[in-house]
Parts: sequence; structure tokens; C-alpha cells
Amino acid sequence: MQFRFLLILLFPVVLFALQFPVHKEVLPNGLTVLLYPNKQAPTVSCRLFYVTGSVNEVPGKSGLAHILEHELFKGSNKVGVTDSVKDAAFMAKEDSLQALIRGALLKEDSVMAKKLRAGYDSIVNEQRKFFVKDELWSAYQEAGGTGLNAFTTDLMTAYIVTLPKNRVELFLWLESDRMQNAVLREFYSERDVVREERRMRYDDRPTGRYYETLNSMIYEAFPYRVPTIGWPSDIMNLTREEAEEHYRKYYKPRNAILVLAGDLDTLQTMTLIKKYFGKIPPGEAFAPITVRDPDQAGEKRLIIWRPDAPNIMNLVIKTPAIGDSVLYALDIAEGVLNGHSGRLYNRLVEKEKLAVSVSASNSPNKYVSEFSVNVTLQPGADPAQVEKIVWEELDRLKNEPVSVREFQKVKNRSYVALVESFLDMENVATQLAWYEMFGDYHILLDWPDKLNTVSPEAVQNAARQTFLHKKATIGFLLKGEEK
Repeated sequence: MQFRFLLILLFPVVLFALQFPVHKEVLPNGLTVLLYPNKQAPTVSCRLFYVTGSVNEVPGKSGLAHILEHELFKGSNKVGVTDSVKDAAFMAKEDSLQALIRGALLKEDSVMAKKLRAGYDSIVNEQRKFFVKDELWSAYQEAGGTGLNAFTTDLMTAYIVTLPKNRVELFLWLESDRMQNAVLREFYSERDVVREERRMRYDDRPTGRYYETLNSMIYEAFPYRVPTIGWPSDIMNLTREEAEEHYRKYYKPRNAILVLAGDLDTLQTMTLIKKYFGKIPPGEAFAPITVRDPDQAGEKRLIIWRPDAPNIMNLVIKTPAIGDSVLYALDIAEGVLNGHSGRLYNRLVEKEKLAVSVSASNSPNKYVSEFSVNVTLQPGADPAQVEKIVWEELDRLKNEPVSVREFQKVKNRSYVALVESFLDMENVATQLAWYEMFGDYHILLDWPDKLNTVSPEAVQNAARQTFLHKKATIGFLLKGEEK
């Protein structure tokens, strides 16, 4: 009873917490700026999203956005180098030699390619004498920066750091500099690093190739099927010139979202942002992504046996793009199925002893979303029986309304989790940037009100239109030898 009372008290707090005083401004060059002032700590969480990811890559160039994420830490003509003139001269020689190496490889002249590569390596070693290694990274750390990171997804590349409030100008200077003046140094050695990263994370891991293959089955035409890290053959054929052209066109204000959340003054901060970013040319817009998957012809199934497999099952169903009302009902469905008190855990882990863990996930996304169920099976568990129980619980959502008590419990738990997440300015900054990338940060702030309109009948209707065999892609990665 006390727990329920606490949740009732928290519900108005949720609505208040999400009425953020967010300042949104789009500069004339297209840069989208979101500022959220909050004085709970003397720090500011800084986010710069470039809305360019693997969905924007053309065939044969997969992995381009990811390698650029790496390369933008190499510095600019002001950062990471002691002599930018000599540095540029070295880069011109290296590009010429790489063109000759590619020509020799096309002619299958391995002897000439090896000789040219040795010359290239020699020039790179000379160039490194003028490098100031990790100067950008060190600048943030010396300024008291924490949480410094970068990552690439299918939709964007993000650069993030949290700084003391009096060092935010450093972020604006460094990021505006690499938006304009980045130099893609050591490109080919970094390309080798990315190829090795792919080998370790995907090619040599049982789950790596499994999930990559499963994803390419879920999406037939839409570019979510392309791995963000890139296909191996594409990675090893990317050139510095291609990466530089992509950077010059698209890593610019028109395709960028700048978010600052924390102890800041809106007017002063906007003045600084305009000072550093306002005169940068807008860059080019990406062509609209018009390709969409056709209606699924029927259930798809992937089964992989490996001696080192972790015994997992994944059921994935594509759902509408973020903003569609059905996704709010599927949030409730996720909550009913999920967690240690959820229906799937109760059936598969506690009652039937067939699984070690199980989760359901409603994952809203731009263009197309996903609902998934993920199970780690007990050794020796019958995969067919596990799948049968998963479908029974999905069908139960279609055939029986969720009880009032269960329905409200899921809503309350969701509201509380949201409140807790918004006490962290790093999360606030990231989520505001993410949802603005989806189309409008208000989608996030309106979420509690939208969720509150969902009825048990709406959940049942959403389940009926979503949880169909003909819409499902089912994967098993099982321990053992292929039969």
C-alpha cells in the first residue's frame, strides 16, 4: 500500500519534470540548438549529433560514418599537429601513393604494391613527428571533462562530454573547429584498426555474425540492414578521399544537433554558440530516404548451431515509425511481458525452468521500429517449447484485456523510471538530442501524456495487429553442431 501511494505522489512530478524550459533555436545555417538550464550541479552535459549514419551510405561504402567517427579525433589544422603546412604536404604524398597502391593491386602486381606500401609507411612515420597525439582528447580531460565518448549508429554520429560550467566555451571552440577544419590523418592505419574491431566484435564472436545475419533478414530493402561498422570488403576499400568528401558535404550545421543541459545561462550560451558556429557554411542535405521494405511475405527463420553459442532466441517484428499511436500501446505490452514480475519471466524462468533470462523490448525508431522478445535458454531446453510459450504469451495479449491492476502497475513503473532518468543531465542531453533527431524533442516530453491515454482495449488492438507469425523474424543461436 505504501508503494502504491508513493507512485500516486510521483505521478504529478512526472508531468512537472517533463515540462522542461528547453530553448530551441535553429541558426540561419541550419544548426539546431537545444539548451536546458538546470543548476543541480555546476556542470554542463554537451552533445553534438551529426545526423549521418549507415542509412546514408551508398552500396560499397558501408562503414564510412563509423570510420569518420574515429578520424575526427585525429585533430584539425589547428589541433593535433605542430606544423600544418608540412602536414598537408605529407598528406598529398600519401594520397598519391595510395592511389598507386590501389592501381598495383588491381593489376595483381603484389611486388609493386608491397614496394609502394613501404614508401607510404615511411612517409607516415615522418609525418608523425609533427603530431600532437590525442591533443583534442587531452584538452577535454585537462579541462575537467568526464564521460568523453563518441559513437555511431545507423542514424547518426555523436560526440559527447560533460564539462565544468566555466569550460563550455572550450567545447564550442573544439567542436566548431573540427566541424570546419578536421584533417583525416593516419586514415589507412585507422582503417586497419576498424577492420580489426570488426573482426573481434563480429567475425570472431558467435553472436556477432548471428545478429548481423538476423538483421539482414529483418530488413530486406531498408538500409537498417547495413551494419554500422561496415562490411569487411567495404571497410578495406574505403579511401581517405571518399571520407573527406563525405565530411566536407555533410558534417556541417544543416545536419547537426547541438544540445547543452546543465548549469548555463541561455542568452549568454546562445551568444557563444552563434560566435563559434554561426558563420560555418550550412553544408549539403542528404537525399530523402524513399526506399521501404515491402510487406513481409511470411515468417522468416534463422537457426545457427555453434559449439560456443550462448543458446539464445530472438523474435523480432517490425512496427510503425516513432510518433505512431500504436507504439504507446506496445509500451504497455512490453511492461506486461517484461521484468522479473512480467509474464514471460514467470512462464519461462520460474514456472517452466526453460530460460535463464528473458526480455521484451518496444524500440521506437525513425522510419521503422521494432518489437522484440529475447530469450537466453537453459542448457538442454527445447527451443520449440520456448518459442511455443513466447507465442502463447503474445497471443494472450491479443485475446485477453490486461487487468486494471497489471495495467496501472506498468504505467506507474514506467513513469517512475522516466522521472529517475531525468535527474541525470547526461541522460537529459542525450535523450533531447536523440528525439530531436527522430523529428522533434517534444515526442519525448509528451510521452507520459500519450501513455496515459492508452487503454487496455488499445493494448489488445495493438497486439492483434502486431503479434502475427507472418510479420515475425525468428532467430536461434544454439550450442552444438549443425544438424
